[in-house]
Amino acid sequence: MNGNSSAFGRRVLAAALLATGMGQVQAGDDIESLKAQIRALQQQLQAIEKKLAEQDKARSETEAKVDKVAKEAGEWKEADSVVHLAGYASIGYTDNEGTKGRFSQVQYSPIFHYMYKDRMMLEAELEIMNEPDGETEIGLEYLTFDVFLNDYMALVAGKFLSPIGQFRQNLHPGWINKLPTAPSGFGHDGAAPASETGLQLRGGLPPFSGMRANYAVYVGNGPELVGMDEDGDNVPDEIEGVDAEGRTSDADGSKVWGGRFGLIPMAGLELGISYATGEAAITMVVDADENDVTPGGFSDPARSYRVTGFDLAWQRGGWNLRGEYIRTRIGGKASSFVSDGATWRAWYAQAAYRLSKYPLEGVLRYADFDSPHADQDQQQWALGVNYLFAPQAVAKVAYEFNDGQDGSAADDDSLLLQISYGF
Repeated sequence: MNGNSSAFGRRVLAAALLATGMGQVQAGDDIESLKAQIRALQQQLQAIEKKLAEQDKARSETEAKVDKVAKEAGEWKEADSVVHLAGYASIGYTDNEGTKGRFSQVQYSPIFHYMYKDRMMLEAELEIMNEPDGETEIGLEYLTFDVFLNDYMALVAGKFLSPIGQFRQNLHPGWINKLPTAPSGFGHDGAAPASETGLQLRGGLPPFSGMRANYAVYVGNGPELVGMDEDGDNVPDEIEGVDAEGRTSDADGSKVWGGRFGLIPMAGLELGISYATGEAAITMVVDADENDVTPGGFSDPARSYRVTGFDLAWQRGGWNLRGEYIRTRIGGKASSFVSDGATWRAWYAQAAYRLSKYPLEGVLRYADFDSPHADQDQQQWALGVNYLFAPQAVAKVAYEFNDGQDGSAADDDSLLLQISYGF
């Protein structure tokens, strides 16, 4: 109701009240009685006008509040920056032949996203873990600036999960992994590189011939090698392992480049091929007796570093099938303390089936890890049952049948329990 309509309504109301009052005046009434009735009607009119004015004021205040909220909502919709928190957490229990049963995992991994329009995103994941001695370890799993160059390409700079293969970059979080552990050779210190520090171009290709494809190409500092000190002179006698954890150092000064190409020929099926090449040098040693890793007080020449991989994923109905192969090869170097090279190979095949009527999922996985050191080699069958409270919340029960060198940790069977939640 606007001001003019309100004034008109008041006049109509006043006229009606006066008419009603006048209609009650009879011929015998005197002038004083008539004046008293008019005064009473005027008081009623003033009270009504006051009430109407209060209603007008309240309505105006409400309209002002609505306008303010609408304006603020518009500003929020047009915000240049958006902040988003995601992540996952896991709690696990392990009981194997080599040690006593224990709660072996308490992990929280928050993931932060800061988006600027549709042009740039900062993404970072922390890994917060409770160590066996009760101390808390905080690590930076990755941190990248992503610049979206167009609909099919993003430039990624910083520390990122290795795009070699599928498991490390897409499947390792507890609520995504179908089993409580990584396949043999695909965890830390295995055959597959974990992360890299450098630059990456990744994205997808426009559909062609009914197929889709994705890609990732990167250049980075590459890994450094860990040597084994057998005689206590702080000089490597053999290559113990490959430290491919996204280091900010580059001792050999030679960058590693590589990537992955994925093809999706039909819905639910993806085939991938990965490759990386460069150089790496032995920069640290681990003591054979104390198992302590220390920087080496020596200079060792760089040698060739090659990684190749293949992966497959197929999903249809309740079935989810995966397989992956990875090989890391370190070349020999005659002028090095360790002239021989070394090769790590790992592969796994996994099948999972989700029941349609119940929140249950069965998982079967076979994995084979072959390293230069016999006590690390392992063949593993893993059988698990998962209960899904929600798509992102799962409780797992699994048993691993491990076959390795007698007396080594790789030969111990394990019972595993885990609760994991992604958000």
